[in-house]
Amino acid sequence: MSQTRHVPVMLQRCLDLLAPALRRPGAVVVDCTLGLGGHSEALLTQFPEVRLIALDRDTEALRLSGERLAPFGDRATLVHAVYDELPAVLDRLGVPRVEGVLFDLGVSSMQLDEADRGFAYAQDAPLDMRMDQTTGMSAAEVLNTYPAGELVRILRSYGEEKQAKRIVSAVVREREKEPFSNSARLVELIRDALPQAAKRTGGNPAKRTFQALRIEVNGELSVLERAVPAAVAALAVGGRIAVLSYHSLEDRLVKQVLAAGATNTAPPGLPVVPEAYQPRLKLLTRGAELPTDEEVAQNRRAAPARLRAAERIREDVA
Repeated sequence: MSQTRHVPVMLQRCLDLLAPALRRPGAVVVDCTLGLGGHSEALLTQFPEVRLIALDRDTEALRLSGERLAPFGDRATLVHAVYDELPAVLDRLGVPRVEGVLFDLGVSSMQLDEADRGFAYAQDAPLDMRMDQTTGMSAAEVLNTYPAGELVRILRSYGEEKQAKRIVSAVVREREKEPFSNSARLVELIRDALPQAAKRTGGNPAKRTFQALRIEVNGELSVLERAVPAAVAALAVGGRIAVLSYHSLEDRLVKQVLAAGATNTAPPGLPVVPEAYQPRLKLLTRGAELPTDEEVAQNRRAAPARLRAAERIREDVA
């Protein structure tokens, strides 16, 4: 069963960071990235009074985690939604404020492990990469239809791929002969396009391109840009947010939102800082926390993880 392969990343640390808020009577926690339900199951188990609202855009993930969380009955509410839709979801459920929010960003184990989804470059599969297969453009459509300049921008911005121009030139040349449909052809093209030196560093040479396409197909960074401030706004005073990121672009975005919330915005020189300028958040992690060596040894997918957390210490002043 696919659930047994799923090892939640930095699980105990996430639970410890959220714990003070989730022990309150009537606490509600939101798992914005349900996936296979590993974090959600642990939250419901460790905090027997807590009510969980869990979001995922992937209908297959919702089905599988629904089976896993069935024993918890009506303590768990699963919603088919992208995480930037959090305000609308809470509004619909009549939940004005929550005590905890957890994000585990990136691709779920299930999406990587199900070959036909096209997320993994290690096996040949249709180039799909949509987390929600009911909507939007696939990775193949992006590769086959985007102008060259736009593809270069995506590979550079989202994949931090230094060889973006070389790769895109090869893609444009090849797609004129035959449109792209499968991952193996793209992997081979990238291998052939890169200079020898570039192939010797940083694992599979296709990794950065696949990451960039996945972020574009799912609008991940623009969604995250809306989602993290919305999650902070949904927190009750004393509520806590924990965010696991897997690449520098996500982590930078999370860092900026949390740091801005934890900053005093008063003009310099005021003898007393008015409430409106006081920080809304207190940071709970010094910089980004990393997984332990032991955890990485047990679960290689934990290796790039970066964890940041904060506590809501004030209401917004209108």
